Formats: sequence, structure tokens, C-alpha cells
Amino acid sequence: ALNNERRLTRLGAPETLGISTLDPGHRPPAMPPGRHVTIRVRMLDDTEELFDISQKASGKMLFDLVCSHMNLIEGDYFGLEFQNHQKMMVWLDHIKPIIKQLRRPKHTTLRFTVKFFPPDHAQLLEELTRYLFALQIKQDLSCGRLTCNDSSAALMVSHIIQSEIGDFEESQCRSHLLNNNYIPDQMPLIDKIMEFHSKNIGLTPAESDYQLLEVARRLEMYGIRLHPAKDREGTRLSLAVAHTGVLVFQGHTRINAFNWSKVRKLSFKRKRFLIKLRPDLNSSYQDTLEFLMASRDCCKIFWKICVEYHAFFRLFEEPKPKPKPVLFTRGSSFRFSGRTQKQVIDYVRESEFKKIPFERRGSTRQAHPEHLNTGPASQAAASIPYIACSDIDSEYYLGRDQARMSNHSYREQAMPRRGSGSGGTNGAFQAQQEHFLGVVSNSPHLSASPGHSHGMVNGQKSLDLCSHSPDGRQPSPLTSPLLNDACSVRTDDEDDVRRKRFPTDRAYFIAKELLTTERTYLKDLEVVTVSFQSAVGQDEATPESLKNTILSTFEPLHKFHTGFLREVEQRLALWEGRSNAHIKGDYQRIGDVMLKNLQGLKPLTTNLNKQSEVLLELEKACKASRKLEGLCRDFELQKVCYIPLNVFILRPLHRLIHYKQILERLCKHYPATHVDFRDCRAALADVSEVVEQLQGSLIKMENFQKLLELKKDLIGVDNLVAPGREFIRLGCLSKLSGKGLQQRMFFLFNDVILYTSRGMTPTNQFKVHGQLPLHGMTIRESEDEWGVPHAFTLVGQRQSVVVAASSLTEMEKWMEDIKMAIEMAKTSNGPSSDLLTTNLTDNKCPEDSSVEAESEDDTTSPHTSLERPAPHRGNTMVHVCWHRNTSVSMVDFSIAVENQLSGNLLRKFKNSNGWQKLWVVFTNFSLFFYKSHQDDYPLASLPLLGYSVTIPSESENIHKDYVFKLHFKSHVYYFRSESEYTFERWMEVIRSATVPSSRARVLNSKEPHPH
Repeated sequence: ALNNERRLTRLGAPETLGISTLDPGHRPPAMPPGRHVTIRVRMLDDTEELFDISQKASGKMLFDLVCSHMNLIEGDYFGLEFQNHQKMMVWLDHIKPIIKQLRRPKHTTLRFTVKFFPPDHAQLLEELTRYLFALQIKQDLSCGRLTCNDSSAALMVSHIIQSEIGDFEESQCRSHLLNNNYIPDQMPLIDKIMEFHSKNIGLTPAESDYQLLEVARRLEMYGIRLHPAKDREGTRLSLAVAHTGVLVFQGHTRINAFNWSKVRKLSFKRKRFLIKLRPDLNSSYQDTLEFLMASRDCCKIFWKICVEYHAFFRLFEEPKPKPKPVLFTRGSSFRFSGRTQKQVIDYVRESEFKKIPFERRGSTRQAHPEHLNTGPASQAAASIPYIACSDIDSEYYLGRDQARMSNHSYREQAMPRRGSGSGGTNGAFQAQQEHFLGVVSNSPHLSASPGHSHGMVNGQKSLDLCSHSPDGRQPSPLTSPLLNDACSVRTDDEDDVRRKRFPTDRAYFIAKELLTTERTYLKDLEVVTVSFQSAVGQDEATPESLKNTILSTFEPLHKFHTGFLREVEQRLALWEGRSNAHIKGDYQRIGDVMLKNLQGLKPLTTNLNKQSEVLLELEKACKASRKLEGLCRDFELQKVCYIPLNVFILRPLHRLIHYKQILERLCKHYPATHVDFRDCRAALADVSEVVEQLQGSLIKMENFQKLLELKKDLIGVDNLVAPGREFIRLGCLSKLSGKGLQQRMFFLFNDVILYTSRGMTPTNQFKVHGQLPLHGMTIRESEDEWGVPHAFTLVGQRQSVVVAASSLTEMEKWMEDIKMAIEMAKTSNGPSSDLLTTNLTDNKCPEDSSVEAESEDDTTSPHTSLERPAPHRGNTMVHVCWHRNTSVSMVDFSIAVENQLSGNLLRKFKNSNGWQKLWVVFTNFSLFFYKSHQDDYPLASLPLLGYSVTIPSESENIHKDYVFKLHFKSHVYYFRSESEYTFERWMEVIRSATVPSSRARVLNSKEPHPH
């Protein structure tokens, strides 16, 4: 059935049915009888394939053959296009027989190309899919279709040649560029390309593809196919379609955009292409825009691709076919046929596929198994019946009565990885993905690559492309490439020998927890004293007063804890018997070291009281200087700043609580007669005194810090940080509107509730849609009233909102916290509830909300390439809650920072054999993974909200002691600790993150706000 003229090398790839239009286990439909024809298909790597197929077969059968031959799972994003008898490029219709589409099949070459360009390449879950997208970008650059400035072009070419020839070597790179043209007029840019290439050292081909797509997706012409047209005045324009809607270009400059949420109907009459917009909320006037194209066929071709783009990106499921007319037809019955993007992502996420190797054509690198992968997907089109004589050639309604329009079709931006095996770093990334926060499944840039790529993208400085996207979008925090099994695998014999050699006393492991957490704490201090100072502190935009405050506050603390850590390390070395002191005796204790140092810490109490001053000073300086604000934002995007910057500033206060907890455990363990008991009790008294003095300040500063963090996550709020405002809970609820239940992010404060949606924007922030003041609000359960599980109604003075929680537990938490906040609002003289900016309204009634087009596209206002929104961190707890459909309270945040832990663990995947040694840090509801405690930044992270922590069952064959299991949907991780104590501690802290509190903190409305 298949003859190859030139073919992409498949490394022993077995026959696969990995085509997403087929359900799992189903084979393609049988080939219809009839004469066979040979179809020539040109692939994206410019090889040509010959396919032998029945001429009566549908277009879909041919497309499925192509995808099956390539082992391509996510085929839905692609299509086959060809030049018809009118010399116009058209897409192969999946429903029509081939014989009705190709007049001379033997003399026609079909091109396999990308048809649907998603807004975020992180939604492409397979490496092979991203490789094919990278080839498409390469073609578009070469032919001049993807236009951009010189810096962006040079940066993209540098990633292409990094993928093809590997690390930079000057003579080889120059020779390669002289012999290969990647962009028009390449010669003047060779030096700039080489400069960028020299900064890509260490990037694998998969990582290079990823970086190439990150740069390309920011460009104005990314995925744009121009269709010439004229407006009513005869001005020459071009129309194009994207995931956001219909775009209008003049030359290569976008001059207008019609978001899908604003478009009511698309149609064409002869040569006229018509866009009917939804009526304005303030009038009954309907605006219809008219464009003149070269011919009726040009109109029809563009109309059909608009229909398919809208259905693919905006619908939950394939639209149902229209009933066939009995007597005559009116207009076209063309429809999108195939899986929508949401169905593709869900299908890939829920299915298991074996990874199939593939070889990159044109690459001088040697192929490695870790760069091999496949994935699922499907694509289809539809039939175009005979059109009777009618003034209306065709029309397409984008109405709300259509098959469940998806306003949030990207509910999970990056889905779980599947597959097995981990032959190398990138292989492990692909095999062991965890679905996030973002962004991003199988995100190669989270690898431990030393390569960095800096440059200009459309006139803007591109940040460290190895650590985040050029537009600032972090990889999804739900993504967790947990290193590869080839690293630090320890045998069971080695582990047993180690256990016999080291102490087994519980006090030793408590002291060891002090050591491991102190190492992490010192690294956290260095984020402020070293990394922040070098990145921001030296800039002229940073006020001298801020520099002095940070320096005088943190430098003495860093110096003190450096000495403290040295003493703890020495004592543990003596305790373990690794030093020259063979008589351990008095050295098997830690209380004396802690007592001495905690007394030495007392003079620094003033420094600890300055944390609030630093926080306030930094916020004030950022308000006064946009440049400083940008510097701080860029710093938070660096790998070393693995949690929000403000959390690092509060670390010294949290550390005192950790000392108190450790000493409490030691005092509880020791009998009163133990030699170490007295020192531990005295040290506990000292630290308890300091903690008590700082407790009130800490509560207020934690609230202030959380408000500052939320302010960065929200769009449309003017004055979130206000005196008297206190944060209570955030999380996902489904809001009932005229379009049904829609996922929304709710934020509960002591005076107001905000509801938001997540925008598919480069800033990755949440757009505020409305606010509900708590004053005068009532709440009631309304499951029976609406027939929606776990539903309750918020009845405000100006509007009522019906929402539904994901579970009964979630509903109870929300209702308890909201009732408490309502009671407090009755007696509180809190801040003004007017939070929204002037361009947003908060008095929408339920009827209005059915008209209001809330969608992820609302926030994508047309920016020019030089007016891109500032990048924003995408792995905050707000994003985790959004993707895991859960909520957390301020109490949960406080518990999370108090329950920090770090140390070595052995990790094993469900289907792997050996145990891999990792340095693991637990903080902010997440596990952060390092190769060793000396690393400056984590290689990966695993947000724990939604996970369950249990002990493996007998059937899992984990015959080891002190093993706990983390489980979320199909993701299973085993972690092995060294002792009963450490096992209990890891279980305890992880449960504090996986089982959020159901009671909100009793807010003290009398406490003044730091402002």
C-alpha cells in the first residue's frame, strides 16, 4: 500500500494506528474497491512519498495513511493542500472522494503542511509534532512568508542550525551558513546569527525546536496565510484567520482584528466576504463589514478555513451535520469534520502511546533515543453539497446555540505526558511529564542545559530563553520533567551498607533535618544577597535607600547563618563518625549548638523586624519606577528565583518558626535526664520568645505579601493592596451564565469577591470580569434549584451569581469562608469594595452575562510587535489552582511556608527500575528537584495540590522500607527516605499541601494593615 521514493528514516518503527480520528483500538476503515492511483505527497522536510490508494477513497483515508506512515499522533494540526485546476491552493477535503478533488492525481503533488497554528506551542505534546512545526517555521522563513526584524530572524536561524549541526564552532557555523540559505538576504546577518548560535551551547535538537517556536509564536505573521481583498473604498488589504478570530492586514501590518467572541456570522455573496458583528451592548445597531475578493472561489476558500479555525479552537466537540434538505439547498452545508483541539488534548492526555523513534533530516548530529517521540491527533474537513441558485452563497453562524462553544478550551494548558522509558535527560522529560501549571507538557527548556540564549525579539530584549518563554510565559508549573534515571542511581547494596554505618537515633535525624533545611535557607538568603543584588541592586533605577535597606538587613543574617551552618555540619560529621574523633560521646547532641547560635541571633532581632520595611520599600520603589518594576519582574522569571521574590524576603521570619518546631521535636523525644535536654529546652525558650514578638508582624506581612503577589496575577484591578483588606481564599468555581457553566477563578477577600478568567495572553494573567461586595450579601445552597451538583448562589445587593464547586468538600470550604467573611463585613469598616478599573463593570446581571462574551481571547487586544505585554511568571499558585480545579486559603499558605522541608530522597517512576537520588525541597505546595544541595536552582518542580500521598500496596512490588507514593490521575511517583523519622516528616509536610485546610483563619479586623 505504500511506496517510498524518499522517506523519513524510521528507526525500526512498527506499524502504528496513532491517528487521533480513530478511537483507541480501532483500525482504519477498509480501502474501498476500485482502481488504485498513486498519490505524491511532499513532506515538511522536502522528501516526497508515494501512496497507493483507491481513487474512490475519501480524503481522510489518504490523510490517515500519511499520519500513520509518520507515526504522527497529533495529526489534527496538519492538512494536505494542493493546487486545483484554477491554480489556487486548497485543502484536501476529508469527506469527498479523492477522484472528485484531484483531476489528474498522477500529476498533482500534495503538500503536507501545518493547518492550525495554536497560540501556545506548549499545547503540542509530542516532540515529533513540534519538530514538524519547526520545519514549517523554517519553510515560512525561507520563502519570506514569516516576516520579522533582523534580530528575530537571526535568533530563529541560530536555533535552526543548533538543531542541525549542534554546538557552535566558528568555522563550521560560517561554512554551514554560506552553503545554506534560511532567510532572504542572509549574508548581512551571518555575524549576528553566529553570535546567537554561540549562546545556544548545550541545547538538544528538541530544545532548539522548542526555543524556535517560542520566538516564532510572538511574531505578527506567525501562522498567517494572507488572502488578498479590498474594502468598500477599494483599498488593497489582506484577510487572514487565526485562533483568535479574523484579522485584517495592510501589507504585513495588522490593522484590525475581529475576535470570535465579537463575530456573529461569517458569510459570502459572490465576491463579497461579510463579517456580521454582535450588537453593541449599548445599542441595537448591528455592524456588518464587507470585503471584496478576487472571485467567488476566493471567498469560499477563505470562508471554509474560517469555519474550520473557529470550530477547531472554540468548540468542545465536532459540530453535528445539518439535516439534508428535501427539495433544494440554500447555501453551503460545509462544516468542520474532525476532532477539536480540546478533544485532541484530552485524547492525548488520557491515552497511552509507545514512543516511536524518528530521525531529523538534514541534521549532522547523531540521533539519540532520548529525542524520539510520537503522539495522537486527527484532522478532518467536510463536504460541500450542490448549491442551488441563491443570493446567499454561504453563511456561518457563530451563535451560542451551537454545539457548546468553548470559552475555555485551554482548561489545561499542558497535559500529562505518556510513554515509557527514559533514555537520557530529554527522554525522561518526555516519559515522566506531569500536567500543569504550563504550560507546558514536555518542556525541554527545563533541562539542566547550561545554554542560554539572549537576543532581541521584534525590538525587545529576549530574556533567558532556556528558562522561560520570550513572552514571559513560564512552562506550565504542572509540568515536571523529573530528571533521568541515568543520574545518581544507587544500588540496594550500597544503600544497606550506608544504613548500617550511620546512626539510627531519632535525635540524629531531627538534627539532620536542621542541617538540610539550613542549607536550603542559606541558598534562599543568597537569592536576595547575591542574585537579586547583582541583577537589580546594581542598576541605577534602584534607589540607594532600597539598596541600603536590603544590604543592612540581609548581609548580617547571611553572614551569621553561614557560620551557623558550618557548626551544624561539623557537629553532624562528628555525630556520624566521619571525622577523626573516634570517641563520639558528647558530640551526639545538637542542643548546645542551637542554644549558642540562637543567643547569638538575638542581637539581629532588629534585622528580623526589618523584613516588613524591606517589603514596603521595594513595593514603593517599584511603584515609582517602571524600570525597576521591570527588573524585578525579569528577576522573578530567572531559574534561581523559583518562588515569588517577596517570599524570599520573608524567609528569615519563617526560619525562626522552623527552629522552634525542630526544638519542640527534640524536647519531646529526649527524656528529662538526657544530656541534651536542658540545652534544647533553653534554646526553645529563647526562640519562642522571639517568635512570639514577631508573630503579629508576620501575619500582617504574609497577608501583604499575598496581596502583592495576587496583584501581579490579575488584570483589571486598580487598588487591590489597600489598608484593611485581607485575603481569605482563591480557587476555581464554575459560574452559571447564559452559555452554561464556565470555569472562573474566584478571589475572596474580607470585603469583596472577584471573579476572573484566564486569558490566553503572553502575560498569562487573569482578567477580572466582575466583583461582588460582601456587604449585604447572602449565600444559599442551590443544587436543587438549578440541578447542578455542588451549586450555591451568592445574592448581592446589585446582582446574584450562581456558582458550582468541583466537589462537596470544595463547596463546604467556600461556603464556610464566605459566610465568615460576610459576618465580618457587617461589623468591619474595611476598605472600599470598588476594585475594578474604569473600563470594567461590576453591575452585570445574569441576563447581561449571557450577552457578555467572556473568553480567553478577550484579553488579546491587538498589540504591535513593539507593544507586547510584559512577561509574567506562569507557575504561581493561582495557575496551579486553575489547572487542578481546586482552591487554597490564607491558612493553607501560612501552613505551607511553616512546613518546609528539604533533603535527599530516592525517586522511582511507576515503570522504571532503579532509584534515583535527588535533592528535594518542599515549599509553597510544591516539590522542587535538584541534583544536589549545591545547585543554585531547581531542575524541575511538582505542584502537589490535587495529589494524594499514600503507602504503596503489596501489589505494587515496592519491597523497600520508608517509601511513600504520590498519585494524581495517571501520574505515580515513589519516594524513598532514609529513616522512619524522615519518612514521617515527608508524609506530614506533603499532606499539609495535598489536603488543604477547610477552615479559614479568624481574621482580626482590628489589626492595622502595613500600609
